[in-house]
Amino acid sequence: MVRKAGKSELEILANLAALMWSGHSVSELFHEFSEIIMKENAQFFLKFENDVPVGFAQCQLRYDYVEGTKTTPVGYLEGIFVKEGNRSKGYAKQLLAACEAWAKDNGCREFASDCEIDNTGSFYFHKAMNFTEANRIICFTKVL
Repeated sequence: MVRKAGKSELEILANLAALMWSGHSVSELFHEFSEIIMKENAQFFLKFENDVPVGFAQCQLRYDYVEGTKTTPVGYLEGIFVKEGNRSKGYAKQLLAACEAWAKDNGCREFASDCEIDNTGSFYFHKAMNFTEANRIICFTKVL
């Protein structure tokens, strides 16, 4: 079962997200998600197996330019994760479908995403979900 996540499930979301974004603490993600979940342009979804949360997806509406798109707003997959032992069961596909339906219900005609250039698992997931690669970039920073 996939369902929209509410404020009462922020701890579940933060714990799952910390497994994916290991550079962030559960507390940090909890506070970040607390702010995001209050916005009307963002939505979280949770996937359950036998009443146990095993995955999540975060999506939002983007009104700025999104690489490779022609319309606005664009539904955007900000993050998607399924626990290791629950992969290859179609759960990520179900989470993505919920995000796409939410975006469509919110007036989007296009949906986009990104992944790190060396994240081959994410790259192959996106290709399998019929995403078209729009561009490849390498970002640079320096301290002034």
